[in-house]
Amino acid sequence: MHISNLRILPFLFAIIFDVSASTPHQECIGPLSHLSSYDEWSPLREVVVGRVEGATVADEPFVMIQATIPENQWEFFRRNAGQPFPQVQIDAAARELNEFVRILEAEGVTVRRPDHPGDLFRQAIETAEWKTKGGLYVAMPRDNLLAIGNKIIEAPMAWRSRYHEGIPYQNLLQEYEKHRGVELIKSPRPKLADTNYVRGWKYSEDSEFRSVTNDDEPTFDAADFMRFGRDLVVQESHVTNAKGIRWLQDYLGKNFRIHTIQFNDNHPMHIDATIVPLRPGLVIINPERVPESLVRKLQSGLFKGWDFVKVPRPIIPDSHTLYMTSKWINMNVLSLDEKRVMVEAQDEPMIKLFKDLGMEPIKCPFRNFNTFGGSFHCATLDVHRDGKLEQHLDAP
Repeated sequence: MHISNLRILPFLFAIIFDVSASTPHQECIGPLSHLSSYDEWSPLREVVVGRVEGATVADEPFVMIQATIPENQWEFFRRNAGQPFPQVQIDAAARELNEFVRILEAEGVTVRRPDHPGDLFRQAIETAEWKTKGGLYVAMPRDNLLAIGNKIIEAPMAWRSRYHEGIPYQNLLQEYEKHRGVELIKSPRPKLADTNYVRGWKYSEDSEFRSVTNDDEPTFDAADFMRFGRDLVVQESHVTNAKGIRWLQDYLGKNFRIHTIQFNDNHPMHIDATIVPLRPGLVIINPERVPESLVRKLQSGLFKGWDFVKVPRPIIPDSHTLYMTSKWINMNVLSLDEKRVMVEAQDEPMIKLFKDLGMEPIKCPFRNFNTFGGSFHCATLDVHRDGKLEQHLDAP
């Protein structure tokens, strides 16, 4: 990728003078302990938080836009593919991310950031099979990377615009590999050719789930998996196929078990606005996507002895722009341990729910970040939690 001298100077300035950027210096990374993360609730010690700078409107085949994007945003993506998102929205989301980082550090969590992407996502992406006008962003580490124990797996993502998303993480990941005992795994890179999409796929709000992608090559987004120690729960979605799930199970081997659950959702993409564990024995669920019949089935089997708590309906106003998600992004929370949980500052119903559950909600403004398709869980990769590899689900 060619960048003129004038354009590279601001990029270098941001890397040199931004202390939250990834660097090899010991004072920026805390104790040189080995990293490990097996679940979603053990005490959080170190986390990667994404960046929204450089966010660019995804250029995807229209069938993928139909399958994964709210219908009221289809025309926006058609009209603006490859163009920057409005800068005022990027700046507002970046301020919230910075406040999120400040709160995490005040709670005793070490925070790392990927490199500033500069104009990486404003550049065309071209392979032998296709070409896009640009990328997307590096805002959601949870989508691109899956941390399991001391392994960090780069996902074979199904959006073409996310093909280069791993680049800003490479310096940090190499540091983790060299100094922190991390094993980096690059999953097979999919071709994402036109033949990867189901021929004749049509959008229908009332139909049952039928993925827009076929099973020709393994694809998955890491955010379609939820970690329960030895057990991982996953959904097949428009970006995660059965072949991708089988690849991950084969790679992880017999020490881990992956369980596929299909929810009441005809346009699934990422599981963390559907079911989220808060501690062993307790999950919160989306009442529209996890019907009572499924709850009974899970509680009599895989989740025997677990409590399922429905989250309140989201209160995000209709006037608030959400480019890539529904209002149920309100349940995309991040647990710092079995007691403390990050929650959007204006979401009083969720704050009350956590208090009623005997938890300590930590409030942080995040609505402007929600605009870009994620919340606290999406915006992070928890690379180090205190928990050990344990069995929490009732699996054979």
